[in-house]
Amino acid sequence: MRLIATCIFSLAVCHAQPLDLVLQGGRVIDPDSGLDAVRNIGIRAGRIAAITATPLRGARMIDARGLAVAPGFIDLHAHGQDLENQAYQVRDGVTTALELEIGTADIDAWYREREGQRRIHSGASVGHVQVRMKVLKDPADSFVPSGDGARRAASEEEITQIKAGVEAGLKRGGLGVGFGIQYTPAASRWEILETFRVAGRFKAPVFVHIRHMGAAEPDALNALEEVIADSAVTGAPLHVVHITSSGLGQAPKLIQTIAEARARGLDISTECYPYNAAMTELRSAMFDPGWQKVLGISYDRIEWGLTGERLTEESFTRYRKQEGMVIMHMIPDAVVEQAVADPAILIASDGFLRMGKGHPRGAGTYTRVLGRYVREAKALTLSAAVKKMSLDPAGRMERIAPQMKNKGRIKMGADADLAVFDPATVIDRATFRQPALPPDGMRYVIVAGTVVVDQGSLIETARPGQAIRAQVR
Repeated sequence: MRLIATCIFSLAVCHAQPLDLVLQGGRVIDPDSGLDAVRNIGIRAGRIAAITATPLRGARMIDARGLAVAPGFIDLHAHGQDLENQAYQVRDGVTTALELEIGTADIDAWYREREGQRRIHSGASVGHVQVRMKVLKDPADSFVPSGDGARRAASEEEITQIKAGVEAGLKRGGLGVGFGIQYTPAASRWEILETFRVAGRFKAPVFVHIRHMGAAEPDALNALEEVIADSAVTGAPLHVVHITSSGLGQAPKLIQTIAEARARGLDISTECYPYNAAMTELRSAMFDPGWQKVLGISYDRIEWGLTGERLTEESFTRYRKQEGMVIMHMIPDAVVEQAVADPAILIASDGFLRMGKGHPRGAGTYTRVLGRYVREAKALTLSAAVKKMSLDPAGRMERIAPQMKNKGRIKMGADADLAVFDPATVIDRATFRQPALPPDGMRYVIVAGTVVVDQGSLIETARPGQAIRAQVR
């Protein structure tokens, strides 16, 4: 009866006012209500105005027969916050991409620089790393430190300044607090706890790259326990980024530990990307002496992002003197499949490409899950994959950003952010040699009611993306 009433109401509204866009006959997958059925969707003024089995008419009609219609995917870990990267992301089905792990030191400037220049929705946290770099006057011109921001302990006065910078960012609408603790190894446990306390006072989530990786002591489990304790002490909701590349072979233990903490009522979430390789800045503290033991690899498993060459001791030393990204081939395939299949683990890309160079996760994360892990490996169902790529990340952000309550779902009044794809053919094509190749099978992507990907092609001039921001206080 409820469905019938919804359909009748939808039709009454549609007859009263014309629809801007109609998707006809697609398999609509709504992870919120559990709907998985053929429906017609009507869109007006950037929102969903009708969901019905009855035919609709609109200014534009899209034939979605044989296609899946899902909420647009929400990426909680996207470093590529420019038009180039958004072109890759939207063709992968992403309609919202947030910079939460590293964030920014200046929330107002970050949002101002992107005003009117968004293909998709975007937003940022205030970043402990970025604020620390500013306070300690780190010389790095990249998003992670290479000098004092990484390698010098902060004085009590500097910790006070870091806390003040983080608080200022939260007051200006930052989407929580980002921590890249492995990139700031000199940051004491007290400094991290004190900064968690700031987040806790605002009830703001923290997005954390933990202090250590892998099984080398002090190991990833030790690092995870640090931030679980900090979250428990301060009340700051905790999100642990890329659990697979942090845990490596230990990742199953980290996943178990997070699940047990959640079962005891702690507010903790985590994410993964569907690749067996990571990427970061070669000049970062991650590659300080002892990195081979920490990462469990040597030079031949590291790839220089610009050329694809595998490094030697000589080229490692030479390239480390300049800015540049490297790809580390180090995550066990079994760990990746376990994490992708786990219903409690969100999907996030950690993506960043520059002039088409970098890691393929920046262009293929979401279609890789749909093609390789849903259709081919059958590691999870299509509906489960859609949920952990849309509704679940939206839910993680709803308290700090109420806008997200209208994303990640297909319901009356929700934002018309939609990914329309062929479940029989959708697949990533980006590779380590050609990381910017767009996927196959992603037919239409709609952002705030505007078609940005049309029959697989990017509409270059479309800029419907909006700012996702917390309350400015």
